[in-house]
Amino acid sequence: MKAKFPALLLLLIMAAYSATAKETHATIVYDDVATELSGANEEANQLWVTKADLTRATRFELKPQGACQEKLCFPIPKARKQEFLRNNSGKSWFNLTAFAQLVQQPVAHDAALSTWYFGLRADQRQTLNSLEAPNFTLPDINGKMHSLSDFRGKKVFLVTWASW
Repeated sequence: MKAKFPALLLLLIMAAYSATAKETHATIVYDDVATELSGANEEANQLWVTKADLTRATRFELKPQGACQEKLCFPIPKARKQEFLRNNSGKSWFNLTAFAQLVQQPVAHDAALSTWYFGLRADQRQTLNSLEAPNFTLPDINGKMHSLSDFRGKKVFLVTWASW
C-alpha cells in the first residue's frame, strides 16, 4: 500500500495540473497585429507562451535586463520571477498576461475563440493636457487642404465617417 501512495499522489498532481492548464491554439492581437500560435498554454485565465512565440507575437525578447523591445526594457521583478517564467515539458514559458498587468496593459480574452487582445501599455497611452483638440490637416471634397488651426477662434462642426 505504501508503494502505491507516491504513485497515486503523482497521478493526482498531474490530473490537477492538466485540469487547470491546457496547451491550445491561440490568437494574440498585439499592437493591432494578429498572430496565430499553435501551442499556447492557458491556466487560470493566464496566457503562457514560449519565448519564441513571445518574440514572434509581440516583438519583445527576454534578456537579462527584462522583457525588451529594441531599446525599451521592462525589468521582471526578481521576487516575482515565478509569476512570469517557468520551464515545463522542455520548454521555457512566459506569462504574457502577468506581463500585461506589470506594464498596465488592458487584456481582453475570448475563450470561445481562444483570442487574446492586448491594448496599449501605460507608456503608449496619451494623456490630455487640455481640452484643446490637436491640430490636423485634411482635404475638403475638392482636394483643398484645411488645417484645424485655420479656424482657431471659430466654431467648427466636424463630420467624420469610416467604412469599417
